[in-house]
Amino acid sequence: MSLTIPSPTVSATPSAEPRTYQVRTFGCQMNVHDSERMAGLLEDAGYVPADGEVADVVVFNTCAVRENADNKLYGNLGQLRQVKAENPGMQIAVGGCLAQKDRETIVKKAPWVDAVFGTHNVGALPALLNRARHNNEAQLEILESLDVFPSTLPTKRDSVYSGWVSISVGCNNTCTFCIVPSLRGKEKDRRPGEILAEIQALVDDGAVEVTLLGQNVNSYGVEFGDRQAFSKLLRACGEIEGLERVRFTSPHPAAFTDDVIAAMAETPNVMPQLHMPLQSGSDKVLKDMRRSYRSSRFLGILDKVRDRIPNAAITTDIIVGFPGETEEDFQATLDVVEKSRFASAFTFQYSKRPGTPAADLPDQLPKAVVQERFERLTALQDRIAAEENARQLGRTVEVLVTAQSGRKAEETHRLSGRSKDQRLVHFSVPSGAATPRPGDFVTVTITEAASFHLVADPATAGDYVLRRSRAGDAWDRSQAESCGVPSPGSAPGKAGVSLGMPSLPARRA
Repeated sequence: MSLTIPSPTVSATPSAEPRTYQVRTFGCQMNVHDSERMAGLLEDAGYVPADGEVADVVVFNTCAVRENADNKLYGNLGQLRQVKAENPGMQIAVGGCLAQKDRETIVKKAPWVDAVFGTHNVGALPALLNRARHNNEAQLEILESLDVFPSTLPTKRDSVYSGWVSISVGCNNTCTFCIVPSLRGKEKDRRPGEILAEIQALVDDGAVEVTLLGQNVNSYGVEFGDRQAFSKLLRACGEIEGLERVRFTSPHPAAFTDDVIAAMAETPNVMPQLHMPLQSGSDKVLKDMRRSYRSSRFLGILDKVRDRIPNAAITTDIIVGFPGETEEDFQATLDVVEKSRFASAFTFQYSKRPGTPAADLPDQLPKAVVQERFERLTALQDRIAAEENARQLGRTVEVLVTAQSGRKAEETHRLSGRSKDQRLVHFSVPSGAATPRPGDFVTVTITEAASFHLVADPATAGDYVLRRSRAGDAWDRSQAESCGVPSPGSAPGKAGVSLGMPSLPARRA
């Protein structure tokens, strides 16, 4: 589907300066990874990232799963209307799941938008922007099926030390609450060789961690008839030298098989962490959702995982207030949550999504009922998370240092990173010890615990071990390149310039 719609866009006078861009992402990890593709496409076409100023091109990569996705998009578009009016030549593009769903509605509601593209034609973005400028008309192009697998598109990674790798796109399930299959299509699987080649390229570029992505990542192989393809892929990742951490998201309980658990337990670089979406603990609600497993099956998977990987941190997704959910059904969810001991949970209030079977179900629950149940669920999960994190006190963990620090970093002088089980750890650097760069590893002992993070404050330099890594070197190079100065060791005979994170003073007691 391709339409050209008149737009009030005013063509700008061509400039010698490259046009700047900004990509704003709403949604899941798939959206985040798609945004890396969009950024890569734009830079490949000559655009440069906006640096604080108003961007020449703003791209919204949208989600359509939850009700407030529409409000968030149109609210942001409304805020940019005047900005665009004051900046002739500025362009706005909308892509992703909401664009695939709403199509021409976006241009009708926000006629100052220049380009709308869907989930199947991300690669069309630069051409649509060019056509919109040339024709002075909004461009709408929505395809009904994938034109090219996203992995073939240029990518601008958000992180030099870790990366997303799509192993499949689309979904063959028919969950009644989910609009994703109609927006991203049936599952399409990449060949193992292509996936492993992309992972190797990331590692060669400095990455030490990858996350395998799929709408139902563990059903990988269904398209070419290999039921154990996913476990084989995990084991193959274990053979890649320099790849230290492998994660994946999100699996489906119905397709989660023992060979995957064995591969997780037996492959050293597959991390002791699992995101397993529950959605509901009520068998009746699961049936109404068309989730092809029941609570006993779900708990059985967790038991098997913990038997083989005792310290695994398990996280989940839960929907509260699905149509017809009774107090008894909700209590069943609370019971399963209590038994599951999740490290954390993404909890959502059911939102009616047009185009999904659940939107037409009877017994839609009042907002007040859903809100009250939601608050009870989050209170329970917060307690469990705090208790599970308290069990980490005194444990020695290896942390992959990230570029993001906590909200109180300036006050506490702590850096941040992720442990092997994906828990967030804020840590301080003892006086006299070397400061890590993003991508380096530190080994520390947990000294404090809260519901959503852990703290490690080494008392002495002896309680802190820094392991510099290729990823930290890659961070130095990326910082040097962005500043236009040599990276460490890049010019023989000259002193290198370290652009890692600055040394921080020791945290005061």
